[in-house]
Amino acid sequence: MSNLFRPAAAGPARPLAIARWLECVAVLVVMIVVVGGITRLTESGLSITEWNVVSGILPPLTQGAWEAEFAKYRATAEFRMESGPAGMDLAAFQFIFFWEWFHRILGRVIGVAFLLPALVFALRRAVPAGYGWRLAAMFALICGQGALGWYMVSSGVGNTDLTDVSHFRLSAHLLTALFLLAGLVWTARDLRQLAKDAGARPARLTAGTAVVVAVLFVQVLLGAWVAGLNAGHAAYDWPLMNGRLVPEVDWSQGAVWTVTHDPFLLQFLHRWWAFVAVAALVWLARRVRPVARFDSLAVNIAFGTMVLLGIATVMSGVSLWVAAAHQLVGALTVVATVRAMHTLGWANRGAATPAQA
Repeated sequence: MSNLFRPAAAGPARPLAIARWLECVAVLVVMIVVVGGITRLTESGLSITEWNVVSGILPPLTQGAWEAEFAKYRATAEFRMESGPAGMDLAAFQFIFFWEWFHRILGRVIGVAFLLPALVFALRRAVPAGYGWRLAAMFALICGQGALGWYMVSSGVGNTDLTDVSHFRLSAHLLTALFLLAGLVWTARDLRQLAKDAGARPARLTAGTAVVVAVLFVQVLLGAWVAGLNAGHAAYDWPLMNGRLVPEVDWSQGAVWTVTHDPFLLQFLHRWWAFVAVAALVWLARRVRPVARFDSLAVNIAFGTMVLLGIATVMSGVSLWVAAAHQLVGALTVVATVRAMHTLGWANRGAATPAQA
């Protein structure tokens, strides 16, 4: 890989240009996370029953094509079991079809927006030594996301008993997207530092920030399970749940099944683990404040807004746009957290403070 990107006769490296490109891709990833959330909230994910990589780029363009797509959707368990006595008309189907189609189109846009510039930078030998494998790994993640997305959808389309996609596959899809987002931001920060100092080495993850990652992983996982199981509708009051501090939970199917499937317990865990995440992020913000005030402020604003939107999501009865805003700020919290972690990684190794850009 290093021979491909930086041979002996390599051209001038372009770390700043590559950093800016990766930041643009990161913006697209934030967008697709939000659109994916709207797709789940509107239960649009099973509206397209096939995965056509090329022909699926265009939506149906004629009345007959729309009727054909609608007929495929009417054959799914979701339509048969959840459309209600009045059923669903074509206009309602077109609404949910749009969100799933837009979600898939954004995935293709991200793939192209990453691959084409990567090839240009590689052919011009402009990728700094040691970064080629990172770009290759991120492109593999993008491709894997497409496959994982269809694997998730197929769990609902191909099952006669389920009316939703598997919440396990949904969580894997979301966590992979956020891992890609973190990789884009971290690598862009490394490259910005390299643009300032040709001898700069990549930042390292510290033990403390690794704990923050673990805490946030649990919170995002719980949030994905809440979304996948429609557990946000288990209770609409806060801080109590249906008038109780601790909800009634049926443990008759075993502890493992209950912890991974019971909507009341999962909403409860997601609510209160959030404050463990807040404690971890407060620690991160305080640690990074002497080094980079902006990073500290960004973390505080992000998690504060996210908590408020989480409460608003519950109390609004899972309003579409409030819940979508909650997911948007969740992705931005990942960005702010990664920036702060990267800054601490530099500070703890005695390096100069990364460029605050």
